[in-house]
Amino acid sequence: MAITFQTPSNIRFGAGASSKIGELLKGYKAAHVLLVTDEKVRAAGLTRNAEAAIAEAGIALTVFDGVVVDAPSHVIEAAAEICRECGVDAVVAIGGGSVLDTAKLVAYLAKTPDKLDDIYGIGRATGDRLPLLLVPTTAGTGSEVTPISIVKTPNDEKKAVISPRLIPDWVILDPVLTLGLPPHLTAQTGIDAMAHAIEAYTGKIKKNPTSDQLALKALALLSANLRKVYTDGSDLEARLDMLFGSMLAGMAFANSPVAAVHALAYPIGEIFDVGHGLSVALVLPYVLEFNRPAAEALYAELSDVIQPGYRRQSDAADAAAFIAEIEAICRDCGVPGSLSAVGIGEGDLSKLAKGAMKHAERLLVNNPRELDDDQARAIYAKALAGVSRP
Repeated sequence: MAITFQTPSNIRFGAGASSKIGELLKGYKAAHVLLVTDEKVRAAGLTRNAEAAIAEAGIALTVFDGVVVDAPSHVIEAAAEICRECGVDAVVAIGGGSVLDTAKLVAYLAKTPDKLDDIYGIGRATGDRLPLLLVPTTAGTGSEVTPISIVKTPNDEKKAVISPRLIPDWVILDPVLTLGLPPHLTAQTGIDAMAHAIEAYTGKIKKNPTSDQLALKALALLSANLRKVYTDGSDLEARLDMLFGSMLAGMAFANSPVAAVHALAYPIGEIFDVGHGLSVALVLPYVLEFNRPAAEALYAELSDVIQPGYRRQSDAADAAAFIAEIEAICRDCGVPGSLSAVGIGEGDLSKLAKGAMKHAERLLVNNPRELDDDQARAIYAKALAGVSRP
């Protein structure tokens, strides 16, 4: 088969890596930089070293810290307008997935005449963008290496812009910036990253050898370190392994896209204002169980990746062991056992299923097992009851 694999060309990682941003920007002859972040990240001091490095490099700096969760379209458009007004010639982002998604589109919209409404979908953003450097502060979304930005529209619908133009020039992984992440967010973002790796490895349409190897390594790193960082957030080595695993998972799913886990997670976030990582964690074991008839052999291959020392038996037993370990990780990291914990009741299930089916063309098409409205509702019902197995 013919495979196109796309990923960033420059990656720097290590403790303190974000303090080197000034010298990287010099390579683009940047005179004025926009720093995209959010108020909490900046208040926590996570942008301090980067801001100092930019000042030391003699580069003018404008800070936009108005990013909010789920990257609303009006916030993206406002930041792009600031770029144009200030004559910004490079964009740096420091933050979680919404910050990175915002910055990718800001760098693009500030350089082209395109309107955001015109570039939703696959391959519709084809113009130039400003130089772009992305620094994640969570080990979860993988947005720093993907050609995807998820946007919340004025009617609260989530749409995606997917284009190679959104892949950044530099990715900077600095584990120091993740040390203060609370345990529940550490867990939820980490489980999201694991879901990226799993769905990339089991995708129906674009599964490929390169994404497979990245997904396997990502899943090994993430599963080996998630409980560690959940219980001891100060473990710098484990934090770096989580960042690296999240990035590898991002590279994998950027080229072998995610599927039903994310399709079913999105409506939870949209309708009930639940964070994306938690939305994913709430449905992950239940979607895996639904997919098992079609993905059993692949899940079996992942059984000893997430459980070093596990002795393979049969595809059926190994796939069951894999799903059981995913459930155990979720439980050990404080994920609620039922959708009721986020305010979802029996009367909401049909609405959730309808929302999931909106992602049929982009996400469900990649799922190893076909999924219809009734089956989506049944998965939500099991997640509400807290029962993943027959």
